[in-house]
Amino acid sequence: MPLVDPVTMSPPAGNAKTKDLGLPTQAIPTIPTPLAQGVRHVHPILLLSFFLVRFNALVSDPVSTMWTSLPVVVAIQSTYAIVCLPAAGSQTAKPAKKLRPGEKKSASSDGTVPNVAVTTVVALVLTTLATSVLHTFFVLFGAPLLTHLPHTSLCSLYLSLLGLFPLFYTHGVSNKEWLEILGARAPFDEAFGGLMGGCVGAWVGAVPIPLDWDREWQKWPVTILCGVFGGYVLGKLVGGTVAFGRRFG
Repeated sequence: MPLVDPVTMSPPAGNAKTKDLGLPTQAIPTIPTPLAQGVRHVHPILLLSFFLVRFNALVSDPVSTMWTSLPVVVAIQSTYAIVCLPAAGSQTAKPAKKLRPGEKKSASSDGTVPNVAVTTVVALVLTTLATSVLHTFFVLFGAPLLTHLPHTSLCSLYLSLLGLFPLFYTHGVSNKEWLEILGARAPFDEAFGGLMGGCVGAWVGAVPIPLDWDREWQKWPVTILCGVFGGYVLGKLVGGTVAFGRRFG
Protein backbone atom coordinates (compact mmCIF):
# COMPACT_ATOMS: atom_id res chain seq x y z
CA MET A 1 0.00 0.00 0.00
CA PRO A 2 1.55 3.37 -1.03
CA LEU A 3 2.35 5.94 1.61
CA VAL A 4 -0.15 8.82 1.82
CA ASP A 5 -0.34 12.09 3.67
CA PRO A 6 -2.84 11.69 6.57
CA VAL A 7 -4.31 15.14 5.88
CA THR A 8 -4.50 15.35 2.10
CA MET A 9 -4.68 11.58 1.52
CA SER A 10 -2.24 12.02 -1.36
CA PRO A 11 1.25 10.65 -1.89
CA PRO A 12 4.05 12.71 -0.38
CA ALA A 13 5.85 15.20 -2.61
CA GLY A 14 8.50 13.64 -4.81
CA ASN A 15 7.08 10.16 -4.25
CA ALA A 16 9.58 8.00 -6.07
CA LYS A 17 9.32 4.46 -4.78
CA THR A 18 13.02 3.82 -4.97
CA LYS A 19 13.66 6.90 -2.86
CA ASP A 20 10.79 6.84 -0.34
CA LEU A 21 10.91 3.13 0.35
CA GLY A 22 14.69 2.85 0.11
CA LEU A 23 14.44 0.14 -2.52
CA PRO A 24 17.74 -1.08 -4.01
CA THR A 25 18.97 0.09 -7.39
CA GLN A 26 17.37 -1.69 -10.32
CA ALA A 27 19.23 -3.24 -13.25
CA ILE A 28 18.98 -1.09 -16.38
CA PRO A 29 17.99 -2.95 -19.57
CA THR A 30 19.04 -1.83 -23.02
CA ILE A 31 16.56 0.16 -25.08
CA PRO A 32 14.11 -2.31 -26.70
CA THR A 33 14.31 -1.07 -30.29
CA PRO A 34 15.59 -3.06 -33.28
CA LEU A 35 18.41 -0.54 -33.82
CA ALA A 36 19.51 -0.68 -30.18
CA GLN A 37 19.45 -4.47 -30.11
CA GLY A 38 21.48 -4.63 -33.32
CA VAL A 39 24.11 -2.16 -32.09
CA ARG A 40 24.19 -3.98 -28.75
CA HIS A 41 25.36 -7.18 -30.43
CA VAL A 42 27.73 -5.52 -32.90
CA HIS A 43 29.38 -3.41 -30.20
CA PRO A 44 31.58 -6.11 -28.55
CA ILE A 45 32.58 -7.52 -31.94
CA LEU A 46 33.63 -4.06 -33.11
CA LEU A 47 35.64 -3.39 -29.95
CA LEU A 48 37.54 -6.67 -30.04
CA SER A 49 38.14 -6.45 -33.79
CA PHE A 50 39.61 -2.98 -33.46
CA PHE A 51 41.81 -4.10 -30.57
CA LEU A 52 43.12 -7.08 -32.54
CA VAL A 53 43.86 -4.89 -35.57
CA ARG A 54 45.89 -2.53 -33.38
CA PHE A 55 47.56 -5.21 -31.26
CA ASN A 56 50.90 -5.40 -33.13
CA ALA A 57 51.21 -1.61 -33.07
CA LEU A 58 50.37 -1.67 -29.36
CA VAL A 59 53.24 -4.07 -28.69
CA SER A 60 55.69 -1.96 -30.73
CA ASP A 61 54.72 1.44 -29.34
CA PRO A 62 52.14 1.28 -26.52
CA VAL A 63 51.82 5.00 -25.75
CA SER A 64 51.48 6.21 -29.33
CA THR A 65 49.06 3.42 -30.22
CA MET A 66 46.85 3.97 -27.18
CA TRP A 67 46.77 7.69 -27.87
CA THR A 68 45.88 7.44 -31.57
CA SER A 69 43.31 4.69 -30.93
CA LEU A 70 41.52 6.70 -28.24
CA PRO A 71 39.17 8.69 -30.55
CA VAL A 72 37.91 5.49 -32.15
CA VAL A 73 37.13 3.86 -28.80
CA VAL A 74 35.43 7.06 -27.59
CA ALA A 75 33.27 7.04 -30.73
CA ILE A 76 32.38 3.35 -30.30
CA GLN A 77 31.48 3.74 -26.62
CA SER A 78 29.53 6.96 -27.17
CA THR A 79 27.51 5.46 -30.01
CA TYR A 80 26.76 2.35 -27.96
CA ALA A 81 25.59 4.43 -24.98
CA ILE A 82 23.44 6.84 -27.00
CA VAL A 83 21.76 4.15 -29.09
CA CYS A 84 21.45 1.31 -26.58
CA LEU A 85 21.28 2.75 -23.06
CA PRO A 86 18.77 5.06 -21.36
CA ALA A 87 20.35 8.36 -20.33
CA ALA A 88 20.53 9.20 -16.63
CA GLY A 89 17.17 10.49 -15.45
CA SER A 90 15.16 9.08 -18.34
CA GLN A 91 13.82 6.26 -16.18
CA THR A 92 11.90 8.77 -14.03
CA ALA A 93 11.40 11.51 -16.62
CA LYS A 94 7.89 13.00 -16.84
CA PRO A 95 6.24 12.87 -20.26
CA ALA A 96 5.48 16.17 -21.94
CA LYS A 97 2.04 17.57 -21.16
CA LYS A 98 -0.40 17.20 -24.01
CA LEU A 99 -1.76 20.61 -24.96
CA ARG A 100 -5.48 21.17 -25.32
CA PRO A 101 -6.87 22.81 -28.48
CA GLY A 102 -6.01 26.52 -28.34
CA GLU A 103 -3.70 26.13 -25.32
CA LYS A 104 -0.31 27.80 -25.62
CA LYS A 105 2.85 25.90 -24.89
CA SER A 106 4.57 26.98 -21.69
CA ALA A 107 7.77 26.00 -19.92
CA SER A 108 5.79 23.95 -17.42
CA SER A 109 4.27 21.85 -20.20
CA ASP A 110 7.64 20.59 -21.40
CA GLY A 111 8.76 17.11 -20.46
CA THR A 112 11.83 16.54 -18.36
CA VAL A 113 13.51 14.06 -20.70
CA PRO A 114 17.28 14.46 -20.28
CA ASN A 115 19.35 15.93 -23.08
CA VAL A 116 21.35 13.05 -24.56
CA ALA A 117 24.16 15.27 -25.87
CA VAL A 118 24.65 16.95 -22.50
CA THR A 119 24.49 13.60 -20.69
CA THR A 120 27.13 12.17 -23.02
CA VAL A 121 29.50 15.13 -22.58
CA VAL A 122 29.11 15.10 -18.80
CA ALA A 123 29.69 11.34 -18.72
CA LEU A 124 32.87 11.74 -20.77
CA VAL A 125 34.14 14.50 -18.45
CA LEU A 126 33.48 12.34 -15.37
CA THR A 127 35.15 9.42 -17.12
CA THR A 128 38.28 11.51 -17.69
CA LEU A 129 38.32 12.75 -14.10
CA ALA A 130 38.01 9.19 -12.80
CA THR A 131 41.22 8.24 -14.63
CA SER A 132 43.42 9.64 -11.86
CA VAL A 133 41.64 7.47 -9.29
CA LEU A 134 42.12 4.36 -11.42
CA HIS A 135 45.78 5.32 -11.96
CA THR A 136 46.23 5.31 -8.19
CA PHE A 137 44.65 1.86 -7.93
CA PHE A 138 46.94 0.55 -10.67
CA VAL A 139 49.96 1.78 -8.71
CA LEU A 140 48.66 0.22 -5.50
CA PHE A 141 48.30 -3.09 -7.33
CA GLY A 142 51.86 -3.03 -8.65
CA ALA A 143 52.11 -0.62 -11.58
CA PRO A 144 55.39 1.37 -11.84
CA LEU A 145 55.24 4.39 -9.55
CA LEU A 146 57.87 6.71 -11.02
CA THR A 147 58.27 5.31 -14.54
CA HIS A 148 55.86 4.50 -17.39
CA LEU A 149 53.50 7.27 -16.27
CA PRO A 150 51.96 7.82 -19.75
CA HIS A 151 51.48 4.05 -20.10
CA THR A 152 49.61 3.77 -16.81
CA SER A 153 47.55 6.92 -17.34
CA LEU A 154 46.35 5.86 -20.78
CA CYS A 155 45.64 2.33 -19.57
CA SER A 156 43.58 3.83 -16.72
CA LEU A 157 41.72 6.00 -19.21
CA TYR A 158 40.79 2.97 -21.31
CA LEU A 159 39.47 1.12 -18.27
CA SER A 160 37.49 4.20 -17.28
CA LEU A 161 36.13 4.64 -20.80
CA LEU A 162 35.04 1.03 -21.10
CA GLY A 163 33.91 0.32 -17.55
CA LEU A 164 32.82 3.65 -16.07
CA PHE A 165 31.50 5.70 -19.00
CA PRO A 166 28.33 3.59 -19.54
CA LEU A 167 27.62 3.80 -15.79
CA PHE A 168 28.06 7.58 -15.71
CA TYR A 169 25.76 7.79 -18.73
CA THR A 170 22.98 5.69 -17.18
CA HIS A 171 23.29 6.57 -13.47
CA GLY A 172 24.64 10.11 -13.51
CA VAL A 173 26.04 11.04 -10.10
CA SER A 174 23.40 9.47 -7.86
CA ASN A 175 25.07 8.90 -4.48
CA LYS A 176 22.92 5.90 -3.59
CA GLU A 177 23.49 4.10 -6.87
CA TRP A 178 27.25 4.76 -6.90
CA LEU A 179 27.61 3.50 -3.35
CA GLU A 180 26.14 0.20 -4.53
CA ILE A 181 28.32 0.16 -7.66
CA LEU A 182 31.55 0.90 -5.80
CA GLY A 183 30.61 -1.60 -3.12
CA ALA A 184 30.00 -4.27 -5.81
CA ARG A 185 26.41 -4.60 -4.56
CA ALA A 186 24.63 -3.24 -7.63
CA PRO A 187 22.48 -5.55 -9.76
CA PHE A 188 24.18 -6.87 -12.87
CA ASP A 189 23.33 -5.38 -16.23
CA GLU A 190 25.47 -4.66 -19.28
CA ALA A 191 27.07 -1.53 -17.81
CA PHE A 192 27.87 -2.91 -14.35
CA GLY A 193 28.89 -6.29 -15.77
CA GLY A 194 31.29 -4.52 -18.12
CA LEU A 195 32.94 -2.68 -15.22
CA MET A 196 33.33 -5.85 -13.17
CA GLY A 197 34.67 -7.76 -16.15
CA GLY A 198 37.13 -5.01 -17.05
CA CYS A 199 38.51 -4.82 -13.49
CA VAL A 200 38.87 -8.60 -13.18
CA GLY A 201 40.39 -8.73 -16.66
CA ALA A 202 42.98 -6.09 -15.76
CA TRP A 203 43.95 -8.08 -12.68
CA VAL A 204 44.24 -11.35 -14.64
CA GLY A 205 46.11 -9.54 -17.41
CA ALA A 206 48.93 -8.71 -15.00
CA VAL A 207 49.75 -12.40 -14.48
CA PRO A 208 52.03 -12.88 -17.55
CA ILE A 209 54.12 -9.72 -16.93
CA PRO A 210 56.55 -11.12 -14.30
CA LEU A 211 56.92 -14.50 -16.04
CA ASP A 212 60.36 -15.09 -17.52
CA TRP A 213 59.24 -15.68 -21.11
CA ASP A 214 61.12 -12.71 -22.61
CA ARG A 215 58.30 -11.76 -25.01
CA GLU A 216 57.64 -8.27 -26.34
CA TRP A 217 53.92 -8.46 -25.58
CA GLN A 218 54.69 -8.94 -21.86
CA LYS A 219 55.76 -5.33 -21.38
CA TRP A 220 53.59 -2.90 -19.48
CA PRO A 221 50.67 -2.42 -20.10
CA VAL A 222 49.96 -4.64 -23.13
CA THR A 223 48.62 -7.65 -21.24
CA ILE A 224 46.65 -5.35 -18.91
CA LEU A 225 44.82 -3.84 -21.89
CA CYS A 226 44.19 -7.33 -23.27
CA GLY A 227 42.52 -8.21 -19.98
CA VAL A 228 40.56 -4.95 -19.85
CA PHE A 229 39.08 -5.35 -23.34
CA GLY A 230 38.47 -9.09 -23.04
CA GLY A 231 37.08 -8.83 -19.50
CA TYR A 232 34.85 -5.89 -20.39
CA VAL A 233 33.28 -7.69 -23.34
CA LEU A 234 32.76 -10.90 -21.36
CA GLY A 235 31.35 -9.05 -18.33
CA LYS A 236 29.04 -7.00 -20.55
CA LEU A 237 27.66 -10.12 -22.24
CA VAL A 238 27.17 -12.00 -18.98
CA GLY A 239 25.68 -8.98 -17.21
CA GLY A 240 23.18 -8.44 -20.01
CA THR A 241 22.05 -12.07 -20.21
CA VAL A 242 22.41 -14.86 -17.62
CA ALA A 243 23.35 -12.58 -14.70
CA PHE A 244 20.96 -9.72 -15.48
CA GLY A 245 19.35 -8.38 -12.32
CA ARG A 246 21.34 -10.63 -9.98
CA ARG A 247 23.35 -9.35 -7.04
CA PHE A 248 26.51 -10.98 -5.81
CA GLY A 249 27.44 -8.54 -3.08
